[in-house]
Amino acid sequence: MKYFILFGPPGAGKGTQAGAMVERYNLCHLSTGELLRAEISSKTPLGLQAKSLIEAGNLVPDSVVEGMIESKFHETKGVDGFLLDGFPRTITQAQSLDEMLSKVSESVTGCISIMIPDSLIHERIAHRAHIEGRADDARAEVVQNRIVTYHAKTEPLIDFYRKAGKYYEIDGTGTIDEVRERIFTAMDKL
Repeated sequence: MKYFILFGPPGAGKGTQAGAMVERYNLCHLSTGELLRAEISSKTPLGLQAKSLIEAGNLVPDSVVEGMIESKFHETKGVDGFLLDGFPRTITQAQSLDEMLSKVSESVTGCISIMIPDSLIHERIAHRAHIEGRADDARAEVVQNRIVTYHAKTEPLIDFYRKAGKYYEIDGTGTIDEVRERIFTAMDKL
């Protein structure tokens, strides 16, 4: 089983690229954002809690996210692996993922990191908010908080996976097809 992590700042194009990655490599796409949005739209207690945190640009507690991911690992059949999108976001979550996978004698295959500059993050998220009607992306202060949170809490994962020999950085600028080819070139080697 392959376990890929799709990594990068908000607006890097993770959601745009995930579908092609899933199709080409027969992966189950586990997007924490989509899992949480489903909870929010169902108005579950978890969804209501997550909504208030997300609207403020904050992260949802680790235990909630980890439980959703581990359940999906166990209940998903007929795939060659998983594409984790939005998890892990912190060193603690990465360590928890390693522990979760070691229980079933597995490990992370690779961290595919789509990187773009901060200026492009603002531009892409504003565009996404307009196109998709995502209110959580519409306010500049929320976007800025996400960028600050990403740099402070998520960027340390670069060193974590680099030291493990599992970090593959992809230039996220250019056309969708250009970025996709860079991703496939990296994943084909894994």
